[in-house]
Amino acid sequence: MNGQSPPFRRPRRLEGPRLRLREAGAADAAFILRLRRDPRYGRHLSATDDDLARQIAYVEACQADPGQIYFLIERLDGRAVGTVRLYDRRGDSFCWGSWILSDQKPAYAAIETTLLVYHYALACGFKAAHGEMRRANAAVWRFHEHYGGVRTGEDEETVSYAIDRAAIERALARYRRFAPSLRIEF
Repeated sequence: MNGQSPPFRRPRRLEGPRLRLREAGAADAAFILRLRRDPRYGRHLSATDDDLARQIAYVEACQADPGQIYFLIERLDGRAVGTVRLYDRRGDSFCWGSWILSDQKPAYAAIETTLLVYHYALACGFKAAHGEMRRANAAVWRFHEHYGGVRTGEDEETVSYAIDRAAIERALARYRRFAPSLRIEF
C-alpha cells in the first residue's frame, strides 16, 4: 500500500442474515443521540452533549470525511438497533468503535456486526484492525481478544489491541455459521 490507507468505500448494501449496516445520515441523529445518552449503552463512550443539532452536524461531518464511516445497525425489517463507526486509518489498519447495540437487537447481533465490519474492511482493502478502549469496558476488550485481538499496550485507563489479517480471516471462518450470508455491494 506504500503507506497509503485504503478508503472507506460507501457501500450500497452491506448485510447479513439478520442485520444490515447502512451509512448513518442526519435523519438518524436523534436515534444515535438517544443511544449515546442512555446510561446503559453510553457509559464507556466519550461524553455526548444532549444537543440534536450538534449530533446532526457530527453525522454530516462523518459523511463528508473519507477517513471514516459511521454505520447505523438495522434489523432487516428496518428497525435501528445500534451504531458502529470505522475510523483512524493507519496504513492498512483501521479502528472501529462507537459500537452500541440496543436491547432491540436480534440474537447473535454482536457476532454478526463483527463479521460485517471485518467483511467490509477486507473488501475496502484493509488487512488489520487496531483499537483502544477503556479498561473498565472489560466485556469489549475481552470480546476483541476472543476474536484474535492481541494487546499492544495498556495503562490505568485504556487497553490497546491489534488484530492482523490472519486473525480476522480465522474469525470470519470460525463464526461463519452465525452469519452464513454476508453481502456487500459498492
